[in-house]
Amino acid sequence: MPANAYINRIATAVPEHEVHQFYLRFAASMLAANRQRIFERMAGLAGIDSRYSCFAPALDPTGQSVDLQGDFIRGAFPGTAARMALFRKAAPILAQKAVDGLQLGDQASRITHLIVTTCTGFSAPGIDLDLVRRCGLSDRVERTMIGFMGCYAAVNALKLARHIVRSDPQARVLLVNIEICTLHLKETPELEELLSFCLWGDGCAAALVTAEPSGIELDSFHCTVVDERRDLMRWDIRDHGFDMVLSGQVPAAIHETLRSKQGAILGDRPTEAIDLWAVHPGGRSVLDAVERALNLAPAALAASREVLRRYGNMSSATIMFVMEEMLRAPPGLLGCGMSFGPGLTAETMLFRTVS
Repeated sequence: MPANAYINRIATAVPEHEVHQFYLRFAASMLAANRQRIFERMAGLAGIDSRYSCFAPALDPTGQSVDLQGDFIRGAFPGTAARMALFRKAAPILAQKAVDGLQLGDQASRITHLIVTTCTGFSAPGIDLDLVRRCGLSDRVERTMIGFMGCYAAVNALKLARHIVRSDPQARVLLVNIEICTLHLKETPELEELLSFCLWGDGCAAALVTAEPSGIELDSFHCTVVDERRDLMRWDIRDHGFDMVLSGQVPAAIHETLRSKQGAILGDRPTEAIDLWAVHPGGRSVLDAVERALNLAPAALAASREVLRRYGNMSSATIMFVMEEMLRAPPGLLGCGMSFGPGLTAETMLFRTVS
């Protein structure tokens, strides 16, 4: 029989610069006074207290330069090439910080596979080769890049890691989910776009997946694509960075999808059979929609709401911050993880705590 796959360890990392209130003040400065009050009221309902960025904020959010380095000057924000240069510099540092948190030590050279997810920057040679050099991985490690899938990419990476381990029980898979979301700050007078950006933060998660029965067992996966809602969430590369479109209709679409697909997602189990919920906190309204759709108790999504409060939405890394909390749960519990992204896509999984 194929081997089972387990998340043995997860380590997470964020940059040193806390920027949430700074970015709220910057965003408000882009609006007329009557729109500022609406923005401040709506941003205050987001359930976020802090977010982090790889880029040090300027001293004055209403000043000419938004960042301390002077890369983001009002009226002359960097183009895509300049942003990718910033990504190449910042992403490997944050990724190494997360991998170092796994404390692999001399076991780093035993890693057989490396899977990296990101949708916020691209370069070649890329982060995968940077991590080989920085973290003591073998130059023979099998590398896979999962790019531009958005917030649900980590679930796809876990799915791939499970396939690898089930086909080769000796495999030791290192997953790295690295996102520099604040790199794509925009100047815009559009209220909805500014509110959307006020969700995003930078972060990275690293995980070790093997056949060793400790941590969290990866049980099964299910994907749902709602093609008729594909335009509600988009992530386009343009001349002045990446443009995220996050429609206000997304929570309602997620609610409708979960209500109609609940049986397939949960393997025809009732929600009462699920002990743990690891839901990607795409925003407070997204978590509220999941809670209503599945008729969950308020405490069920406590881990997701806490990650949102402390870090905001870090795209693909975020669900792994929630899964890190699941590792602290007692053994023998059944959990459901889910993440949402462009498509409109819901990637879900069932898992069990082992130790």
